[in-house]
Amino acid sequence: MDDDDALAAAARTAIAQCMNLGSDDTFLVVTDDERERIGEALLDAARGVTEDLAIVRYPPGDQHGEEPPRSVAAAMRNADVVLAPTTKSLSHTRARSQATASGARAATLPGITEEVFTTGLDADYEAIADNCREIYEQVAGAEEIRVTAPAGTDITFAPGERAWLQDTGIVHGPSEFSNLPAGETFVSPEDANGTYVVDGTMMPYGLLDGRTLTFEVADGRVTHIDDDEVRAQVETAAEDVGDDAYNLAELGIGANVAVTDLMGSVLLDEKAAGTVHVALGDDAGIGGAIEVPIHLDGIITEPTVYADGEEIDLPGP
Repeated sequence: MDDDDALAAAARTAIAQCMNLGSDDTFLVVTDDERERIGEALLDAARGVTEDLAIVRYPPGDQHGEEPPRSVAAAMRNADVVLAPTTKSLSHTRARSQATASGARAATLPGITEEVFTTGLDADYEAIADNCREIYEQVAGAEEIRVTAPAGTDITFAPGERAWLQDTGIVHGPSEFSNLPAGETFVSPEDANGTYVVDGTMMPYGLLDGRTLTFEVADGRVTHIDDDEVRAQVETAAEDVGDDAYNLAELGIGANVAVTDLMGSVLLDEKAAGTVHVALGDDAGIGGAIEVPIHLDGIITEPTVYADGEEIDLPGP
C-alpha cells in the first residue's frame, strides 16, 4: 500500500468507524498549512458520504491549547461533525468545548503526522473502547489513585467529585468528543501530591530516549520542573495567566493495544496500553476549572497504578 492509499484507508476509518458520518450530517475539517494532506484525505473520504462539507485552514498557533481564529470557532459551532488535524492542539480550547456544547461531535488530531495517522487509525476501535471501559470500572469511585514507576514516579491523585472520562475513538452521539488516535481513560483530579518522572515522550523533545524529566507536585500544583525547556514553556504561559499555568491538569491511563512502541508523538504515545500520562496546564475541557493556553502531557512507562490501595490491571500490547 503506497502513502496515498494508506492515508485514504486511515481517513475512511476515521469517517466511518470513529465518527459514523451520515448523509444528513454537515461535516467540517479544521486544519493548517502543515497538516493539509491529512485534512484533504479526510475531506475526500467524506465526499462519498455527505454533500454538506467544508475545510478551513489557518496558520499554526504557538502553543497547544491556543484559541483558533473566531471565524474557525464559529464554523466549528455550526457543524454536526468536526475533525481537526492541526499542528497545535484544539482539544483544550473554548472553540472545541463550545462546538461540542452546541451539539457537534468532534475529534481532534493534535500534532498529527502522516505516520501517526496511518499507524494510529489502523486499529479496532471497538476493542479499544472495551479496554477503556475495563480501566474505568477499576478506577471510577476511588478516593485515591497512586502511580509509581521505576524511573522515580510516586504520586497520589484525589479525583474528588470529578468524573473519569473515556477517550474511546467512538464518537457517534451529539456533543461527544475524542482525540484520534484514541484510547485512554482519564480524569482531571481535584488534588495531587508527589513526584512524576516522564521517561517516555514529552514536547518539545518527542521521544526522550533514556533521559528523564522530573516534576514535583504539591496541593495540585507543579512546584518544580527540572528541565529548562519545559520550564520555559510554562513560565511563558504564566506571564499571561499566573500560577494557573502550573495546574496539575490530568491523569490518563493508556488503552490502545495497537500502539506497541512509543514513536515520539504525544498524541499517539499517550494512548499506548501499559503507560500513564500526566499533564499540567488547562483542564477546563476535561472536567476541571482552569482555562489557560497550555496543556503539556508527559508519558510515563512501566507504571503501577493503585486504586484505593489495590493494584489495577492495565491492558498490555
